Formats: sequence, structure tokens, C-alpha cells
Amino acid sequence: MSPARKSVEPPREFSIQRDLTPGHYALFKAFPGLEKVEAFQKLPHDDTEKEILSKTSVELIPEDVWMYVAPREMPALGRRAGWRPVVSQEDCVVVGHSHLSESPSLIVYLDILHELCHVLQRHHGRELWDPKFAYVDRPTELEAYEVAVREARRLGAGDAFLRDYLRVEWVSEKDFRRLLKHLRVAPN
Repeated sequence: MSPARKSVEPPREFSIQRDLTPGHYALFKAFPGLEKVEAFQKLPHDDTEKEILSKTSVELIPEDVWMYVAPREMPALGRRAGWRPVVSQEDCVVVGHSHLSESPSLIVYLDILHELCHVLQRHHGRELWDPKFAYVDRPTELEAYEVAVREARRLGAGDAFLRDYLRVEWVSEKDFRRLLKHLRVAPN
């Protein structure tokens, strides 16, 4: 099997509790072993950030969505787009049930690292849905994607995998190419 086609998996310490039903869970109940993974351990820079991540929860919802950090209030950008997110005053990552139960392990793993980066960004007063920036240029998104891309590459994923991983339905082809450039992923 060529290196470009090899199967890449998340670290062996990480697992996904795929049989959970919609509801509210502790982060490490939904993702056992996450706390043992090197990439997770590198996210927090101090004890306060470690505590923030350890207290972050997961809201598993029946809707067909990927993952996002529950906003504390409805973002203006979301209202204009017709988005109806779970809103929570606590640090909570919202996960679609089908994403948790059916998506490839590596995708779910990279997504939770990405979203936990957003949790920490918000604690530092950064605006996660800043309307001054297009999604693919938003500093908070780029920083969170850089965490996921760096970890995917460390695990052996190539540009073809990363292109698939980074493609989201709400981004035009032109913007997608810009995102790839920002993240130093070859367009083809």
C-alpha cells in the first residue's frame, strides 16, 4: 500500500463512545482516553486552561451536524444564516449523533481537537464568529484548523486526506482554495 493510501488512525489511547444516545455528557465519557493523547495535552498552556478543558462537556444532538462550540448567545452571523444552535452558558461542544456514531475515527478526533481549541480561544476573549472575516480567513478558524492539520500530518495523513477533511459545504470553491493555501495544503 502506498504512503498516500495508507489508513491513518487516531492515537490508540483515544476512543469514541459511539453508542451514546442524545444527551449531555462529560467530555471524557464521550471521548475516553482523549486526556492521554499528546495533542490534547498540548492544547492547554497552564493549569487554568487544563481545568477549562476538563470541565468542558458534550451535548449530543439528533440533528445532522458535525461539531461546534455552543455559543453563549446567538451570534449575529448565525441569525442571518438561519442557524439555530444549541446555546449554553457552560463550555460545551455540540456533536451531531450521526457524526459521533458513524464518522471515521480520525475525523471525529481531529474535530474534537479543533473545537477544544475554540473553547480556549473563547476563554481568552476571542470572537469565534467574527463577521468581519470570511470563514476561511477568520483567525480563530485558521488557528483551530492548524491544530487539526498538524496532528493529522503527525499521524501520517497526506494532502488528499486533508483536502477532504477541510472541505465544508458552506464554503465556495474559491474560498476553499484560499483555506488550503492558508493551511499549506496542496490544492491537488
